[in-house]
Amino acid sequence: MQNEKTLIDTGSVVIGIELGSTRVKAVLIDQVGRILATGGADWENHLINNIWTYHQEEIWATLQSAFENLQMTVKEKYRTVIKTAKAIGLSAMMHGYLPFDREGNQLVPFRTWRNNITFTAAQKLTNLFQYPIPQRWSIAHLYQAILNEEPHLEKLAYLTTLSGYIHWRLTGEKYLGIGDASGMFPIDTEISDYNKTMLSQFNQLIEDKNYDWHIEDVLPQVQIAGKTAGKLTALGAKLLDPTGALQADIPFCPPEGDAGTGMVATNCIKEKTGNISAGTSAFAMIVLEKALSRVYGELDIVTTPAGKLVAMAHAQNCTTDINAWVSLLGECLQAFGIKICTEELYETLFLHALQGDTDCGGLLSYGFYSGEHNVGLEKGCPLFLHPTNAKFNLANFMRVHLYTAFGAMKLGMDILLQQEKVTITRILGHGGIFKTENVAQQILASALNIPLATMETASNGGAWGIALLANFLSRSETSSLEDYLDTDIFNQVEISVVYPEKQITEGYQQFIDCYKQGIPIVQTAINQDFIG
Repeated sequence: MQNEKTLIDTGSVVIGIELGSTRVKAVLIDQVGRILATGGADWENHLINNIWTYHQEEIWATLQSAFENLQMTVKEKYRTVIKTAKAIGLSAMMHGYLPFDREGNQLVPFRTWRNNITFTAAQKLTNLFQYPIPQRWSIAHLYQAILNEEPHLEKLAYLTTLSGYIHWRLTGEKYLGIGDASGMFPIDTEISDYNKTMLSQFNQLIEDKNYDWHIEDVLPQVQIAGKTAGKLTALGAKLLDPTGALQADIPFCPPEGDAGTGMVATNCIKEKTGNISAGTSAFAMIVLEKALSRVYGELDIVTTPAGKLVAMAHAQNCTTDINAWVSLLGECLQAFGIKICTEELYETLFLHALQGDTDCGGLLSYGFYSGEHNVGLEKGCPLFLHPTNAKFNLANFMRVHLYTAFGAMKLGMDILLQQEKVTITRILGHGGIFKTENVAQQILASALNIPLATMETASNGGAWGIALLANFLSRSETSSLEDYLDTDIFNQVEISVVYPEKQITEGYQQFIDCYKQGIPIVQTAINQDFIG
């Protein structure tokens, strides 16, 4: 412990912070990526006026709580506090809409990735660019606001993502890592910057609006991994750590999105590798050898933090409905006076799911708390269906909710694997759903019919990934990001691989056939007045 305390006291450590959809995580690592301490704080988005959002005050309060919790862990474990560091990295949920005026005032509430309110804009921009523009992308939100003639656009001076916003406030710099930037506006991987042709096309598209800004003027500056993106200012230090313990002038790496940091945290940034992140949303990131043959609405084209081309199969919904049902079952136990810790409850129910039928006994579930672009739903409405001839028991009930968590994402992956014939040599999963060993892993491996690996480090997710990117600042002049991860970080990390089981693969296919056929049922429910 004395050695770790010395590292902390001398600032020979790196801080990584990621703002996920339900939890803000902070980690402290040493120079070989070993985690010394962790901290965090829970939060949740709000549906206000049909917009999924987080309040500006809530962003800062939760960020400060997460860092405070990290400091508390350091103090309890090492009898010291973090005063300085070699580097800091910030990551957050990608996409969305955070516009500001020249004075830095936020113009409208944060519109997160979870909103499906930009269908017209996304469709028109996809046709204009001949490039997939999903509804959650920042440029789709901006153009939809233009189509809606929202008055705040007259004052627009800066548009960024959540990670870019916090980075700006802490450093005074308007940078964005290329992976996060690729979810704002299409990237030209040859120049590692926004696509200049498409920038020009967009400016021409809105020319008649006579705004006093051009799109290239309001977007953050793009940076690839390994570049310094400013330093912590005195004001930023107070914002992050109101106690005053944290000192200014700590270098920052480019802020990144959660997709990119997930790729780093699983060492999947080389061609033909990929990772699957499963939390509130689920998305697969597959690094491509070449561009896809055509535009697919079910697939995003983004980049790694180093600027390599990536196909993303994204689903808006994953674990939210599972969490709701597990909470209800826990409440039921409490009503009988039975107290059980949340972790044990999840593990018991997940393991019990493996005793269910491979086709879930004919049960069907949709965990659509928000809209799901892959299946054409603008709004969400969770549904559980059990036909009279179905085998309705607890094992099948839990199993169908695990199956459906990956349903929408699988539709995109099927395009990559079956239509584009993309080769994948390694795919890793990370996220809380994989915490119970070999349950969700086995289901997902069988659903995709691909071996799925998990790492002991992957549970730390994007906070660890952005910490590794911050640590890379000191290695970037002598090493590529790929070599740094292979040689310095993952050379001794244990990997656990689960292989598809034929019976589960066949059962999941039966489920997904019913899943696709039942989508109109969800749409009908959404159309009813009681959904809102």
